[in-house]
Amino acid sequence: MSPVEEWVKMFGRKSVITVIITQRASDDSIENELAVEILGSIIHQIMERIVVTNSNQPLVVEQATRVLAQGGLVLFPTETTYGAGVDACNPEAVTKLLTYKSRREGKPLSIAVTDLAMAQQYVEVNDQANTLYQQFLPGPVTVVSLGKGMVAAGVESEFCTLGVRIPDYPLVHAVVNALGRPITATSANGSGAKRPYTIEDVLNHLSAMQTALIDLIIDAGQLPVRPPSTVIDTTLSTPITLREGGIVVKPDDANANHSICLTSSSEEETKRIAGRLMLKHWDSLSQGPIIVALDGPLGAGKTVFTKGVAKFLKIDTPITSPTYTYLEEYAFVRFDRSGTLFHLDMWKVDSQHVFERLAFAQLLAPNSVIVVEWWNQVAAFVKPLLANYPHVLIKCELNDQDQSQQRQIVIRE
Repeated sequence: MSPVEEWVKMFGRKSVITVIITQRASDDSIENELAVEILGSIIHQIMERIVVTNSNQPLVVEQATRVLAQGGLVLFPTETTYGAGVDACNPEAVTKLLTYKSRREGKPLSIAVTDLAMAQQYVEVNDQANTLYQQFLPGPVTVVSLGKGMVAAGVESEFCTLGVRIPDYPLVHAVVNALGRPITATSANGSGAKRPYTIEDVLNHLSAMQTALIDLIIDAGQLPVRPPSTVIDTTLSTPITLREGGIVVKPDDANANHSICLTSSSEEETKRIAGRLMLKHWDSLSQGPIIVALDGPLGAGKTVFTKGVAKFLKIDTPITSPTYTYLEEYAFVRFDRSGTLFHLDMWKVDSQHVFERLAFAQLLAPNSVIVVEWWNQVAAFVKPLLANYPHVLIKCELNDQDQSQQRQIVIRE
């Protein structure tokens, strides 16, 4: 037995790992690089890892439930990929999971429940959501609803929404049932890493610090390579697909051009719609700009929509339409990402010569959010430029409905 293994036997894995993590390099101490190497070796040698079989599933369920109840982090197989689960109602466990995942930036952590009745304890299930539950669950569909604030902080999104899954995987279903509370149902890979279909897919892409946070691994070997779950937001007037997985769910008013029609009853709801669209595409911002192309008559809410984008980006500066200046820019810092919001009003741009003076191509950079009012004025000039840059283009047409406070928003992505 090595000295390190003896320390583990005497003081416990977590104690030894904590010492190594906090040890500072000095003339008479473990060098930091060596400490990390030793740490990785310890973790792999003593990490609790159970290979699940048909005969030992009851014991696996019992062990997983015990670890989760004690605030532990468990990696487990699902019908899509390997997942990372903690007790969704335990604040310390959720903090551990958020540290393990490294980066969430406001996104919700979906939860796994046993059935609709358990879901209704944690979210508001409206008619849209109920229809999806009846048609697609159990199965690889995540239904996003308004949360009831019953889970630990960090599980619901910044919009107070929460994704719910009823897993079509008996082991996971049995664990949730035994625990009596939902567990998180996020994938086990660290942020930005490949989708994990084996435990090695997970461990080979984790740092030693991340690996140290894992309390139990349930290993079911190689999982079938399947798409992720489809994620549907049911909190607006029409369901929105936030992520398309193996199951394609189309709302009644979606068409072949991938457009969807939403109804907003207030300026605040219009802002929330803008924020949801930004959250949906947020991860793509590191590769190229997000362009929000707004059209609609005067007073339809284009600047209100821009204010919603700015609110999502945590910009405190008042947003006004740059009718006379053509372009305004606002620096933003959202979580650990900084960038620039460019707000353009193209109402008076009536020629390519005038458009070229704006140097639009210089805006097409990663971490740029570009909101263009009166998009159709310049669409013909912009489209050739976009062919040369990775980007996300979201087209929104806004119209006030007859003498009412309701606003119709048609979104094409």
